[in-house]
Amino acid sequence: MSRIQLLDPRLANQIAAGEVVERPASVLKELLENALDAGADQIQVDAEQGGVKLVRVRDNGSGIGADDLPLALSRHATSKIRTLDDLEAIGSLGFRGEALAAISSVSRLTLTSNVADNPEGWQVSVEGRDMAAQVQPAAHPRGTTVEMRDLFFNTPARRRFLRAEKTEFNHLEEVFRRIALSEFSTAFRLVHNQKVVHQLPAATSDAHRAQRIARLCGSAFMEQSITVDIEHGGLRLHGWLGLPTFSRAQSDLQYFFVNGRVIRDRVVSHAVRQAYQDVLYHGRHPAYVLFFELDPAQVDVNVHPTKHEVRFREQRMVHDFLYRSLHRAIADVRPGGEQSAAERGAMQESVAASTPVLSEQSGLALGTPMASRPSFSGEGMTQAAQYADLVRPRIAESAPSFSAPAMAQAADDVAPPLGFAIAQLHGIFILAENTEGMVLVDMHAAHERITYERLKSAWAEDKVRSQPLLVPLSMAVSTREADFAEQSPEVFERLGFVIERAGPETLSVREVPALMRDANHEALVRDVLSDLLTHGNSSRIESVLDELLSTMACHGSVRANRRLTIAEMNALLRDMEATERSGQCNHGRPTWTQMSLKDLDRLFMRGR
Repeated sequence: MSRIQLLDPRLANQIAAGEVVERPASVLKELLENALDAGADQIQVDAEQGGVKLVRVRDNGSGIGADDLPLALSRHATSKIRTLDDLEAIGSLGFRGEALAAISSVSRLTLTSNVADNPEGWQVSVEGRDMAAQVQPAAHPRGTTVEMRDLFFNTPARRRFLRAEKTEFNHLEEVFRRIALSEFSTAFRLVHNQKVVHQLPAATSDAHRAQRIARLCGSAFMEQSITVDIEHGGLRLHGWLGLPTFSRAQSDLQYFFVNGRVIRDRVVSHAVRQAYQDVLYHGRHPAYVLFFELDPAQVDVNVHPTKHEVRFREQRMVHDFLYRSLHRAIADVRPGGEQSAAERGAMQESVAASTPVLSEQSGLALGTPMASRPSFSGEGMTQAAQYADLVRPRIAESAPSFSAPAMAQAADDVAPPLGFAIAQLHGIFILAENTEGMVLVDMHAAHERITYERLKSAWAEDKVRSQPLLVPLSMAVSTREADFAEQSPEVFERLGFVIERAGPETLSVREVPALMRDANHEALVRDVLSDLLTHGNSSRIESVLDELLSTMACHGSVRANRRLTIAEMNALLRDMEATERSGQCNHGRPTWTQMSLKDLDRLFMRGR
């Protein structure tokens, strides 16, 4: 082994560049974050050949003084933090002081800046090969321009890993989109190969912000999304949440910002998946643009050199807040589900509560299924049928009845969102008329959701019933898992398990949820332990229960070709309006669609 020696600055910077600079998009991210930290409200980006030949970012921020220009290109040089206290509560996007040094070590970089309103500024130029900074006067308005040319010109091995121009530009445009979504009060412009791609004026009103979202995420997203704004206990979540019907084949329209910084986090991803799990079609992904704000001291952004990841100090609190907020927002997506101020206040109270409140719904009599459903063993279906027998009398008692006078009275008042039934089509669809035009409802899918939500409410009221095992199950676990189970027995009791510690690395399972007495209890307990240790909570029990109740609901919904009376059809429509998540069936399929009078006029070319 040779003796230990210090790396020369050029080599050290190029090694650091491998952590920060992966492609032109990485360069743009760092430069845009610096511009925003400088207080810029106008930013222009110019790129050529996907950013490989040129990435230029010009802003009208506070600028950099002449004496600081050479220092700005040094490693670990920053104006954004000074003490350890600053590091523990970071309020800026950048703070490491490595970006410009890393970029300049693998490219030809020119930085021009002016801190005053006079036309004369200063410029510093660096080429990666010798890293010698050259400072000279240059004409420049107030603000800063950073020009990066010929990325990886001095590291051919890394240049070979770059993709085609179109691919690199797609990555670069995605970074631009994320930053533009994070700061609405700043005007952005993107030019590629002398062609304007995006021209985004500052968005200071709700209407202008919606316009920017539509430009960057598509008008279809804005048309099929709801707004969310919930605050509790120093946490605030606001933004746009795509409807379940706007699900996507890939997770390519998911933007989550923490204190203005776009991040990827497993706690966030898990909370979002949990909130959507009951309404998404199999294999689909939700779409959202969400902003999460909390005390900077409660989140550690100094986790990864690219600053894409964060670590929350109170992960369980954050997870529960995000899940409940999104869960309630999605639950309110139903016909006529537009929220009033009072309803939004009620939603905030529900999110603040320790457990979500499920309301009991009413519905039609039980029938047989039409849609596809999960397959269960005979024993599991027997258990499901037994539980259905327990709740069926309560369901029958709450089934509504509509008389002709009651319908006439309703018609005299404001028409309900789904209107009133006119006819049944082929024993499958309900045709209704409302103030907007025509409504078409898949009666089985709609009733399946209504029955499912009602069964969940009944189950929540009865709580999770436990059943003792004839022979306790002994499990070998890690010391950490055994410690957690011993210290948190109430967590498992709430899920229907009674677990005792039988040794340093042994657990004894004595009682299990009655509805899952024939399940693989050891695998289930291990999964629950893993979830609790990783995310702070577990939805394993609820997921298994939901599958069973979903199957029961599928069995208990009106079948195809069953003839309904007008009163029964109207009862179904009213139930849909009162039921959470009634826009989708248990399998994520839509339950109804609307055709407005304009749509019908267009269909028949009326008015032309």
